Amino acid sequence: MPFMLLIMEPHGQRAERGLAGGQEAYARMQRFGEGLAARGILRASESLASTEQAVRLQVHGGQPRLVDGPFAETKEMVGGFFLLDCATRDEAVAIARDCPAAEWATIEVREVAPCYHGSGPADSGR
Repeated sequence: MPFMLLIMEPHGQRAERGLAGGQEAYARMQRFGEGLAARGILRASESLASTEQAVRLQVHGGQPRLVDGPFAETKEMVGGFFLLDCATRDEAVAIARDCPAAEWATIEVREVAPCYHGSGPADSGR
């Protein structure tokens, strides 16, 4: 079953790390992803630009509203993701434990599933 590891980074952390620190962190994440690919469980992975370049869109009453980043009301941003094929949630959590980003970010593990199912694994129809 597909699981997504969302890398939830504190805002401003990338700037504090500096260029050399950022390159080292990125290289570690690349090696981690290569290991997942070699195991045949990696579907996709990407690093995301910081929220300074982001925009949010909402439509209310047919009118679009755009809000440019950074977003002051949030303490974290999604810095990247790994989309994996895992047999169980426990396997996905074990992989998240090995992710280098766990040292500087929160890793949210979520099963990929339709939004119309109930809130728990028993409701997912699997």
